[in-house]
Parts: sequence; C-alpha cells; structure tokens
Amino acid sequence: MNRRRVVVTGMGVVACNGVGVPQFWDALRSSRHGIVPITSIDTKDLATRFAGVVHLDNLALAGGDTKIARRKDRFVLLSLVAGVEAMADAGFVAKAWKDPFRVGVVAGSGIGGLATIETEHEVLLTRGPSRVSPMLVPKMIVDSVAGDLSIAYGAKGPNYCITTACATSANCLGASFHHIRDGLCDVMITGGTEAPITRLGIAGFNSIKALSLRNDSPGTASRPFDLHRDGFVMGEGAGILILEELEHAKRRGAKIHGEVVGYGTTGDAYHETAPDPSGAGGAACMRMAMNDGGVNPTDVGYVNAHGTSTKYNDAGETAVIKQVFGDHARVLAVSSTKSMTGHMLGAAGAVEAIASILALRDGILPPTINFTTPDPDCDLDYVPNTAREKQVEFALSNNLGFGGHNASLVFRRWTGT
Repeated sequence: MNRRRVVVTGMGVVACNGVGVPQFWDALRSSRHGIVPITSIDTKDLATRFAGVVHLDNLALAGGDTKIARRKDRFVLLSLVAGVEAMADAGFVAKAWKDPFRVGVVAGSGIGGLATIETEHEVLLTRGPSRVSPMLVPKMIVDSVAGDLSIAYGAKGPNYCITTACATSANCLGASFHHIRDGLCDVMITGGTEAPITRLGIAGFNSIKALSLRNDSPGTASRPFDLHRDGFVMGEGAGILILEELEHAKRRGAKIHGEVVGYGTTGDAYHETAPDPSGAGGAACMRMAMNDGGVNPTDVGYVNAHGTSTKYNDAGETAVIKQVFGDHARVLAVSSTKSMTGHMLGAAGAVEAIASILALRDGILPPTINFTTPDPDCDLDYVPNTAREKQVEFALSNNLGFGGHNASLVFRRWTGT
C-alpha cells in the first residue's frame, strides 16, 4: 500500500510557562518554568501546595463569554483556546471545509472534568439530587474535548477520545497520523488537555506518594533525572495540532512545521501504576515507532523523554533508552520539558510533541532544568539546564501512563521535500 505522508501545519499550546506557541517556545529556550504556589483552591491541608498553573480563569479562557464559561469544564476550555491558535496557524477557517467528512478529531484527557465532579458532588450532599446541574454529564465526560472541537470547527469525520492516562494525547496523535496516512482523512485536529489542579486531584496523587513535596521551592521541584528528585509536579494545559496529508497541504500553500513519520504503542501488562522494571513494553514501543517510520536508531538525534521526575520513571526510562539505542544512546540528546511545564498528564504527549517539532524546526534542543546532581542510574546527556543549538533530523517523543500504557512518536525535520 502506498502510504501517504503526514505533516504538521498548525499548533496551539496553553501551558503554565506560556500561552500560545511563541511564548511557550521562548520559555523552553530560555529555561523558564511556570511552577508556582496554588492560589485557586484551599491548599492548607494538602501535602503539595504548588503546581504548573495557567494564570487564566475560566471566564478569560472562554473569551469573556459567561455562558461558555458556565457550560464547559476547564479542561475543555483549555483545549478550545489551543484549538483556536492551531486552526489559525494552519490557515483554516472553521466550517469552511470542502468535505467535512474528510476532517476528523481525535483528542483526549486523562481525567476529564474533575472540578465539575467535585462541585456537583458537593451540591448533591448539601442541597440534594434535584439541585445537581443538568450540565454535569456533558461537562465532566472525557470525550467532551473531542466533541466540542468537532462542533466548534465543523469536523464531521472520525470523532473520538482516547484516554490512556499520561500517554493519552500521544496516542491521539498516533491514531490521527494513521487515519491520514491510510487514506481515511485529509486533515485531523488532535491533541489533549488536562485541568487536574483540584483538591481531589492533588490529594489523590499525594496519597500514592507521586507528587513532589518541595513546597518551599516550587520552581526547583520538577527535576527529572536528578538524584534528589522526589516526585512529579502536576501541571494543567492543552496542546492541539493540525495534521494534514502532505499533498493536501502543498496544494493550499500551507506552512509546514514538521513531519510525523512513526508511531508505536504497547502495554506493560505489569502493574496499575509502576512501570515494568524490565522495560520490555517501553523498548518495544520505541522500536515500533521507529520501524513504523523506517527510521534507524542512529538517525534519531533527540529524545523528548517522558521524564516525570519520579524515582522509578527516570531511571527506568534511561535504561530503556540505552537498551533501544545501544552505543548511540551515549551521543543522543535527551531532555524532559516537564522540568518547565510540570506533568500535564493527558495533555503531556501533545505539548511535548509540539516541543519536539519546534526543536527540529529551529535547531534548538530544549533543556532539562534543575539538573544539579547526577543520579548514577541516569547517565545520559539530558541537555542540562540550558538549551542547546543543534540541528537534528529526527526526534522521538515518549509518553508512559498508569496502567502500563506506552506511546512513542517519531518526527522528521521538514526540509521542503
């Protein structure tokens, strides 16, 4: 079968260290994080009291429209803001498709409308079932992000949500890539979003001892691969990409940021939250992605690691990279942009895909900040603390999720051919 080529023509980001791709990319190049004390909720009895916070309230995210702000959970509002930027970047006008059934949406969230669930549960307990909002269900369900993006832009092709914890939006991108490559669609709106900064969200991750407790120094708390890491930092935000079949993009004179060439996805089949210590699933996933794209391990110059700043992930991912890349791992640049954005859960894959594409496009590899004390078990080149100018041809982005979900994407620098 003649595989069609898939390029990225639009990108939109809402992150704690930058709203909009230009601001976000400037932050990554400048080693600037967005991790601060939480002020939107009561944190006095929480073990962790900081996160990667987007400093826009729901009304601002809704563009001042009180009706939209009231009807949509924050995780959807974040995605809609990123979607507006991605569509404009691609040069598309909403609902002006030649054939809307050739335009699809695959987008997801790891958790969905957690704030809505908390609010309406309190209403149930204090005011009774009859006072629960009729908007509870459409606001909280995870697939609202895909449905609302489809409605906003008139995309009538494949429309669904993938939820695979922290691998969510990487899998959404991968499925969208294959839909175009295999001829089902010409354009896909894809990505992920998350708004987990609620009392329940933080308490839940605290209860499994996953979050950093550096309340006295939030900005240094996310420190992937560092010996003194003590857990991940929760972050909120969204990343939306427009994927397009290459000839379709060329015919309309679209600006092309990069090319998607490979996708892999596997399961550990091991544990609810812990990665398989053998690394078999993660290694198979990376190999699958490279094989899917016809890319040799020695062709890859940069890996955007899952790099959560947890004890087991960082050492385990390092071991898997060495297993997959062999001697080439020693000259491979690896970094975790979660050191600056926090862990955006279901949005992580899309936002980190955008970071990888920008790194290829501009020849600048984003750093791992807060890397001060090397861990003997983490002994690769993590682009420590400062961005690096280096032109590479291929980048691989990893995302791993609770439940043993693994997803890897391979991107190629766009050279015009």
